[in-house]
Amino acid sequence: MPAVSSGPGHGRIHWFARLEHRLHAWREGRARRRGHQPTIVPFPGYGGPGWVRVVGRVLILPPRRRPRQGSPARGWRSFAGIPVSSATVTIHIDGVDHDVIADRGGVIDTVIPAELAAGWQTISMSVENRTAAETSVFVVSDDTTFGVVCDVDDTVMVTALPRPLVAAWNSFVVDEHARMPVPGMAVLLDRLMTENPNAPMVYLSTGAWNVAPTLSRFLSRHLFPRGAFLLTDWGPTHDRWFRSGQKHKLDNLRRLAQQFPHVRWLLIGDDGQHDPAIYTTFAREYPEQVAGIAIRRLLPAEAVLAGARGAEDTPAAHTPWVSGHDGARLHERLIEEGIMRASGSS
Repeated sequence: MPAVSSGPGHGRIHWFARLEHRLHAWREGRARRRGHQPTIVPFPGYGGPGWVRVVGRVLILPPRRRPRQGSPARGWRSFAGIPVSSATVTIHIDGVDHDVIADRGGVIDTVIPAELAAGWQTISMSVENRTAAETSVFVVSDDTTFGVVCDVDDTVMVTALPRPLVAAWNSFVVDEHARMPVPGMAVLLDRLMTENPNAPMVYLSTGAWNVAPTLSRFLSRHLFPRGAFLLTDWGPTHDRWFRSGQKHKLDNLRRLAQQFPHVRWLLIGDDGQHDPAIYTTFAREYPEQVAGIAIRRLLPAEAVLAGARGAEDTPAAHTPWVSGHDGARLHERLIEEGIMRASGSS
């Protein structure tokens, strides 16, 4: 089967993107001369009847070193890998191999035809005939009518830093064990999944794909439900200096709406920046596919550090809109709106 590209092609490319590509190519060549080989880092994906969306990244990772006893695992280590541009990745699904081409940042984000049963399924990916790495995809059945999309920073994870520093601090400095969950959010999301066992759970964030392994460990450690990841790639695009986080979120919400027209989504975010506006725009475009919007309201100190609040509660017509400072309050409000059941009710 011929290889297919995992991303769209573009015409003229921003000069900074070309410079970044040359830098990565130089680093890759240097690493290969030292005997280092690329590997695939897969991320949880999702799918539907007849297809799956597979996401991952091709990197040359630095050699593992045994950490000193008691030394924390800093997030910057995940950024030390060298992205491998245009690598051919073989995706193994149910006994069939599919070859795809990574983009210039080494990212694989592609839809593959596959007939898999509903629920969590295991697939694998490999590059340059190296050992395959396993990952999971959640296959949504045609009779599923409810799903959850949840932001990460300040929604499930407390950042408590000025917004311009949040990404850098959380990615490069903070020990993953020191990250704090937003109170009650793990319980809220777990109850949503318990009440809706066939529902897709999607973590949609403007965070970089580099932090996906750390994010996965954080969610598991604090008992958040398993879910697909939709993160982004830092750096320049073909036509601008940096990617737009708002566009990334809205584009993926629109894509979910088109892929699953039978699913109504509960959208969970925070009011630190743009989630209310993004969710309101989406609800106005796809009113029949939004079950509700739940906004975690930052505490006063957090709001000051965030630098700005999002828009006040301005829900689209007929869209349930709830807010609260933590997961417990959001849970109460979602029960009041009839989106969740009270404990002990059938």
